[in-house]
Amino acid sequence: MTEQRHLIWSNYDLDYEDWRDDLEEDHPELTEDERMALMYEINNRYLDDERVNLNIQLDQPILVIADLGLWNGRRTGYQEISSGNIRDCLYSGRDIEYATWYVDKLGDLRCDAIHHDGTNHLLYRTYKPGARDSQIDLLKEKLYYGKAVRSDITRITRRLGDEIGKVYGWDFPKPRQAVSVER
Repeated sequence: MTEQRHLIWSNYDLDYEDWRDDLEEDHPELTEDERMALMYEINNRYLDDERVNLNIQLDQPILVIADLGLWNGRRTGYQEISSGNIRDCLYSGRDIEYATWYVDKLGDLRCDAIHHDGTNHLLYRTYKPGARDSQIDLLKEKLYYGKAVRSDITRITRRLGDEIGKVYGWDFPKPRQAVSVER
């Protein structure tokens, strides 16, 4: 069973056959190899369009939670996008050959980024209003040591799919309310 996901942009597994008729009609003077190169160029420009579409400013930074495929195995990590703008999630880094950004069935923005050593799986979330610095620091510590579980993440952060869904007309099930106990 494949996971339901809402595709934002991808340059992975482009199929020239899907583009052939339009490219041959618009550019009959080009060779097939030139038209294939143009397909990738056009597709890359679509990424710029998606950055415009997702120019959504949040009140908090965005936390990127990473499951990294490295030459010496898988590692976890995190990074913050301090701008808090969703468009800034749509950058993959210079060593990434292929990237796919999508919102999964839970409403989480994700990216699968392929490079020469493996695949990085990224999850983008933003801090909930009222999250304390001590809670954020504890979450980062758990992420750093590979000890964070989904409930740790959802307790302090919220998904980005609801904001993205407003742009594209996508709806996601309401998240379950985490039970929070003050200690």
